Amino acid sequence: QVQLVESGGGLVQAGGSLRLSCAASGRTFSSYAMGWFRQAPGKEREFVAAISWSGGSTYYADSVKGRFTISRDNAKNTVYLQMNSLKPEDTAVYYCAADLDGGDQDYEYDYWGQGTQVTVSS
Repeated sequence: QVQLVESGGGLVQAGGSLRLSCAASGRTFSSYAMGWFRQAPGKEREFVAAISWSGGSTYYADSVKGRFTISRDNAKNTVYLQMNSLKPEDTAVYYCAADLDGGDQDYEYDYWGQGTQVTVSS
């Protein structure tokens, strides 16, 4: 089992920045690919970013490319999502997820955190 706990969400004005963290415990964190997803009210959960177990490969949704950066620190069992130039349409609950293989679809991930709210005001 892998337990995931997100933090760092909050209220920010458009154009601002936030950094989300996801702390993992349980089985070997460095074995897992990690992903960030988000779900806005009334919408389906969507892929945001993913990172390979080593951190050597990263993937982004087109909507966040150039604004968000995913990274990980395997020594701290933590994955991060740095979000810059935030827009009101980035408002959502953000979830981190873990899987041995990863991908850009939520069904590919076995373990999920509880989510953290990000609200971007215009």
